[in-house]
Amino acid sequence: MIEHKERSMLDGQIHDVIEVSRVIQQVKDRLSERNGPLKEVAVAAAGRSLKTKRVTFDQFIGDRFTLTRDDVLAMELAAVQEAQLLLAKEQKGSDFSHYYCVGYSTVNYYLDDDMIGNLVHQRGNSARVDVIATFLPRVVVDSLITALQLAELEMSTLTLEPIAAIHVLIPSTMRKLNIALVDIGAGTSDVAITAEGTITAYGMVPYAGDEITEALSEAFILDFPDAEEVKRKLAHTETISFTDILGMDYSLSPRDIVSSIESNIDELSKGICQKILELNAKAPQAVMLIGGGSLTPMLPEKLATLLGLPPARVAVRNTEAIKNLTDTLPHLDGPEYVTPIGIAVAAHQHPVRYVSVTVNGEMVRLFDLKPLTIGDVLLHLGFDLKRLNGRPGLAISITVNGKVRFIPGRHGSSAKLTRNHEQAHLDTFIQDQDKIQIEMGQDGDPPEIRIQNFMEEIGTLDVYLDGELVSLMPDIELNGQVVTDCSRVLEDRDGLHFAFPQTVQEVLTKANQLNIVDSKPWIYSLNGVEHTWESREIGCYINHQPASLHSRIKQGDRIWIQCEEKETPFITTLIPKDAQPREIEVNLNGKQITLSCNPAMIKVNGQPVHVEQRLQPNDKISAITSEQSCVIFSDIFRFIDTQEIPKPDGATELVIRVNEVPASYQTAIRHGDSLELYWDCNKRAPLS
Repeated sequence: MIEHKERSMLDGQIHDVIEVSRVIQQVKDRLSERNGPLKEVAVAAAGRSLKTKRVTFDQFIGDRFTLTRDDVLAMELAAVQEAQLLLAKEQKGSDFSHYYCVGYSTVNYYLDDDMIGNLVHQRGNSARVDVIATFLPRVVVDSLITALQLAELEMSTLTLEPIAAIHVLIPSTMRKLNIALVDIGAGTSDVAITAEGTITAYGMVPYAGDEITEALSEAFILDFPDAEEVKRKLAHTETISFTDILGMDYSLSPRDIVSSIESNIDELSKGICQKILELNAKAPQAVMLIGGGSLTPMLPEKLATLLGLPPARVAVRNTEAIKNLTDTLPHLDGPEYVTPIGIAVAAHQHPVRYVSVTVNGEMVRLFDLKPLTIGDVLLHLGFDLKRLNGRPGLAISITVNGKVRFIPGRHGSSAKLTRNHEQAHLDTFIQDQDKIQIEMGQDGDPPEIRIQNFMEEIGTLDVYLDGELVSLMPDIELNGQVVTDCSRVLEDRDGLHFAFPQTVQEVLTKANQLNIVDSKPWIYSLNGVEHTWESREIGCYINHQPASLHSRIKQGDRIWIQCEEKETPFITTLIPKDAQPREIEVNLNGKQITLSCNPAMIKVNGQPVHVEQRLQPNDKISAITSEQSCVIFSDIFRFIDTQEIPKPDGATELVIRVNEVPASYQTAIRHGDSLELYWDCNKRAPLS
């Protein structure tokens, strides 16, 4: 083991690549002298570099019939990519490809907000995956690779310090126990938790052996390498002698030295305790301490007190605790050698190698941290996995009879993946030197929907007309305009209105049966104004109940129509009432007489009309009324003979009186008048 002369590594991160490569070269030279030329090396990155994120990814799936395995994988990888993006933002960056994904595990699946075991072949409106992903910053790996290349070494495998340590010290058979493993190195204290048969969490505390060394340096004014030497002697030397930078000599017991830095040991203990409780949410069953910093005096006791554990439950473990380690060397038995042995074991049992593949002609190099898939390659390249498959086309809205309908766009196409010219999927495993081709899916087009697509839903109006079933299509308006072409393609925000016949007459019109109620009207004119006369009597019944042509109908109604020819009317019935002939009654010499009155002169086609004359098509009727009375006194002579009026001897003048007033033959008479007609002689002769 060779220590750095300068503090070229801080908190587990390389700060001086050249100085680190120089130390690597020295180690390489020593090992080469003993074992021959070395070209490859197994490496472990510090636990401080490990980043873990738990994220949730939601996706609307209502446009898909069922979810495929590729769909679910795309969601999982999209969640990992989201975790990468969150991690980059936390580091005030935006390029999530700066982080390697070491691995991820799906915690839960959800369908329509309900937890479900597996999303493959499921249907619903929304799907969600809950993922825990672990990352390694690329800068950490790049600095390691550069330092090795300067020493003419190639990284053969890569692991992480806490992973290497836990695999050799806490095998899977022990992981049912809730144990905290703390690797206290120089720059960081790495924490790993086991429970329920697995490794449940990793964490890091940025306090470790270097903080104790710095505390000694400040307490006794020592150069850092001298303080490091004093710290190393605290565990096994009774009296420690040293000289400060001013030349003052000291010989102190470990107890005296530790008392001066006890507050710093308390700070280290509290940091480790807080991290354990943060990761485990409670005190574990036991705590194992490894690494050179675990030899810090009083550290196990202080941790036990802070965690509330019996002192025997917090112990420093050395290489003797590694099972299946058959050949141990005395100088490699301390707790600081557990992790290096774990690195060697991991190089064979859990190696992390490079895999080189080409993607669309571009060479890509990935760490083989786990069996790699095409999905891992896409994550590494920063592909937007949410855009891997084409999105559905834009939806359109159509208003149908006042209600807005949303029509989804066409499905986007799926991405086409090939591996070595053969069809592949996101979960297809890759091997070194594979050739991968990726063709992104294309977005779907907007929907192509026609008027006829709504016809089945709208249906027909089915009624019975005189016993026969009649199915009527609706009248269609598109944006207020009547259309007849149902194959017409609709556009976004179009408005459709489907209207069925509402009345009997509309049904007959739509069914081209209006002729059965055609009354064949006759046209005639009266005083120059055209009129019509309905020559047929139309009878209408709906479901055996009397109705009219304007009665409203509904689905399934039975309509019956009856037509009868009407009797042709008399001319005199068509003229205005005040011009129609009528009868009046008068009293003549005490006797009631009925007279016919024609208040108007009625002609048909220029000829005087006969009282019994009936209408004919296209007749021209005139009825001219007079302001004078239609009956004068002389009209009574049509009903009496003057010879019937007794004429006394000597009478020479016929006297005419109306309502006891002298009158003449032209005097108008009216209904109810009292008339007198006699010969003038002193005595009136009665009418015989």
